Amino acid sequence: MSAHLRIAVVDDHPLFREGVVHTLRGACALEIVGEGATADDAIHIAEKELPDILLLDISIPGGGIEATRSITRISPLTKVVVLTISEREDDVTKALEAGAKGYILKGTSRSNLVETLLAVSRGESYVTPALAARLLRHVTQQELSRSPSLPELTTREAEILADVARGLTNKEIARARALSEKTVKHHMTNIMQKLQVRNRVEAAMIFRKQARNR
Repeated sequence: MSAHLRIAVVDDHPLFREGVVHTLRGACALEIVGEGATADDAIHIAEKELPDILLLDISIPGGGIEATRSITRISPLTKVVVLTISEREDDVTKALEAGAKGYILKGTSRSNLVETLLAVSRGESYVTPALAARLLRHVTQQELSRSPSLPELTTREAEILADVARGLTNKEIARARALSEKTVKHHMTNIMQKLQVRNRVEAAMIFRKQARNR
């Protein structure tokens, strides 16, 4: 990564966009390289400027989800982070499935926004914690009962992944399955490595997708 993280901001509300740009320009590690208001703007900026991170709202004209999908295809080095008011689990899921590396709610603090962008630039993914917890609980009992086929996981790992998809914490899983919390953490590390995901939300999404496809 260069000395400055190159950021583009796309939002169809000018006052909000200007506020975000002003906020980010105040951070010494960030550089604004583009602004826009539509999905077409986002795609054009990604192609022309190749920003490190493109911050967009899913409700922009033309669709932020569609823009995210196009950007991850035409500019794979650009990481898309969604900044929106939508707290719908479906929107979170669709954004992450389209390739977004972060999902943040408008109203977040300046420090949290900057820290999240820096974390995403390091290869991490981020979903506002309250939304992440809700997303994990969003898997229905019908989906869980289908026991999706994940042949790369051991039986124990598949059981623990199902528990994660129900929204259980490591401590709750350990208590329910008579395991130590350290053992559960070890299994979670193996699960994330095998599924090539960075966090519990992405692991649960794979579980849910497999369940739907059965």
